[in-house]
Amino acid sequence: MAEVRPFKGVQYNIPKISQTSGGELLAPPYDIITPEYKEKLYEKSPYNIVRIDFGKEFPGDDDRENRYTRARSFMDDWLREQVLVGSPEPCFYSYEVSYTIDGSEKRLRGFLGLVRLEELGKGNIHPHECTHSKPKKDRLDIMRYCEANISPIFSLYNSPEKKTSGVLSAVNRGRPYIEAPDPDGSVHRIWRIDGKDEIATMEKELKDKAVFIADGHHRYETALEYQREMRTKEGPSSEPRPYDYVLMFLANMSDEGLTILPTHRLVRDIPEDALDKLASDFEVSEIKGCCEIADVISGRRDVFGLYMGGNVWYKLSYKGDGVPGMEPALKYLDVTVLHELIFKKLLGISDIAYEMDVDRCLQLVKDNEYRAAFFLNPTQVIDVENVALSSLRMPPKSTYFYPKLMTGMVLYIFKNNF
Repeated sequence: MAEVRPFKGVQYNIPKISQTSGGELLAPPYDIITPEYKEKLYEKSPYNIVRIDFGKEFPGDDDRENRYTRARSFMDDWLREQVLVGSPEPCFYSYEVSYTIDGSEKRLRGFLGLVRLEELGKGNIHPHECTHSKPKKDRLDIMRYCEANISPIFSLYNSPEKKTSGVLSAVNRGRPYIEAPDPDGSVHRIWRIDGKDEIATMEKELKDKAVFIADGHHRYETALEYQREMRTKEGPSSEPRPYDYVLMFLANMSDEGLTILPTHRLVRDIPEDALDKLASDFEVSEIKGCCEIADVISGRRDVFGLYMGGNVWYKLSYKGDGVPGMEPALKYLDVTVLHELIFKKLLGISDIAYEMDVDRCLQLVKDNEYRAAFFLNPTQVIDVENVALSSLRMPPKSTYFYPKLMTGMVLYIFKNNF
């Protein structure tokens, strides 16, 4: 059973340092912050969380002075100056995002809490995507120096009973502690949940639920590595320690409000006879005009778009029934058909780049930065659950959960807990 518990979160002291509701203090996740936007975040406030989570590097940085040592220094200074303040009692934190997608207004609702670490796929915490190793070192160094979780892992659970959802709905009628827009215009809000009855209801509902990592596989695997390091350093203990838990945002899959967007693929090399090779397994339809690709393939399983330049693109409709030899939870997914059948078997493509914006994909091909772009539909939430429960993993970038959570809403600082 997954263990989910409240904690003494650390938040910005909004009345002390902000004349607004705190928007200038927050930042998007580190992995979508460009160098240009990092500069803007630095300019917004001397207390913007980017200084801790994803600070600047400077010429002359070394082992004694670098962005990780500066992150710890900022955190300690802000705690001492009460720029950051901790809750006196363990809390859950209701987190809601109001956003618009494809002209429809939606609301993502969940809560922040601590989840006890388990080896992935061996208990009740399940991944769904493969990860690359490079980003993990950066996140591990942040944990080593700051002894904290600065940003949450985005996770899901499935509870048709919706008891926690009812608690959140009631709590969210009050005034939020922070209310701030993100760069896309979505509005993020957070409330503290410190009532014993509410906390008990939430703990009880979650204790027998599986938890699925939606976004943040790197951070979870980093937390496991940090736990191993600390256990080696400190030795065994019969009592849980702060690093045995990780900060998570948990959203109910049974609620409305979740959105998964597709991430399209760009390739630098493609065989000259690609269309002939694809024709063995796909119905290849030539379509003139490039602006309607997403609309034409939208909502159709086993249908892909292919653009190789000019004013023509191709709709690829798979003639088969899943990818032969694959596990049932994977074999029927569009992303599996694309990677295992199109890229590996038919075209021999291994160098793949990722881009979400259709127009940018088209332009990169027109500018000869890439030879071709492949377009696909988003993975469904139910597919995430099925793959995770089967102890399998999709290819990288199979899902893009939207909107992204903002960093700085709540911090989990180890020394403030346990």
